[in-house]
Amino acid sequence: MKITKINKHINSSDYKIKQITAEEAFTVRHPVLRAGKPIETCAFDGDNLETTFHFGIFDNETLAGICTFLKNTTPCTSEKAQYQLRGMAVLKPYQNNGLGSIILKHGERVLKAKNINLVWCNAREVAANFYKKKGYKTIGKPFNIKDIGLHYVMIKKL
Repeated sequence: MKITKINKHINSSDYKIKQITAEEAFTVRHPVLRAGKPIETCAFDGDNLETTFHFGIFDNETLAGICTFLKNTTPCTSEKAQYQLRGMAVLKPYQNNGLGSIILKHGERVLKAKNINLVWCNAREVAANFYKKKGYKTIGKPFNIKDIGLHYVMIKKL
């Protein structure tokens, strides 16, 4: 299958962001984050909790990118009101067009409105610079997640 890159001038009004289900998120998680692995590897602990938020960014009816925010704490900070960003992904044809920035900013605004003070993630090495540009700071030393690769704990105060 040939992948055609989408080159759009990013205007947030060109895209819709909606809350989606975990299962809908799998349709983007799988090809981007778990390619070649069973679909079951896309399911995260906490995906179906009432406190979890899954957001999708749509180009017309196409789900182009996703991110999940789970109520979870990291021992790297004592902040009480915190959420974990997990499973952020944008389909290949839509990458490098600003959709990740748009959906991340949306999720952070939702959390801030709910009085959440801190977001953290286990960022893949290839994504660390993206998060740094968005105001996330690296905490501690890098670590390896089996079968996935090098990661960094990154945090952002909202």
